[in-house]
Amino acid sequence: MTTSNASARTSFPEARGREKGYEKQPVDEFLARARASFERGTDALTSADIRQVAFPLVRHGYAIASVDAALGRIEDAFAARERSSAVATTGAKAWVGHARELAQEVLDRLSRPAKRRFDRVSALRYGYRVAEVDLVTDKLARFLETGDSVTVEQVRSVAFRMQRGGYRETQVDAVLDAVVEVMLAVK
Repeated sequence: MTTSNASARTSFPEARGREKGYEKQPVDEFLARARASFERGTDALTSADIRQVAFPLVRHGYAIASVDAALGRIEDAFAARERSSAVATTGAKAWVGHARELAQEVLDRLSRPAKRRFDRVSALRYGYRVAEVDLVTDKLARFLETGDSVTVEQVRSVAFRMQRGGYRETQVDAVLDAVVEVMLAVK
């Protein structure tokens, strides 16, 4: 590694022992890209890009919780900038209208009967555990309907165990991303 690469490296703690962490180089490269995009004020990256980024897991990588916390703060900053830009361009009423439409779309999905809110994978494949997803989505539906207390960090950090024939991961993750987007829109 050259000196310039070493100085560009972010200082996250390493995963301990046998625990895996995020591979350092992709994390450093993504964070450098995010910093440059934010400082230039370009649309090269969005809050959604930051929310959806994934890194390979390796031994001696960066501690996952530390990187995820930093990504959450970066996502918040990008979302705030996007909100300000959209309000300046289209007005607050249009921005709130978009957030309300997205929230209603998510609520419609979450209002489906338990055990049928998302597509299921085949009985031979693993998906998210249905009962756990339904429990979380019930709480999210209450948040969208009545404002029950849920934080962005809670939604970002939700994790589900796997089961054969469970819910399709991509659909559940997309809804969780939409909930975060709504929360950041009105934050």
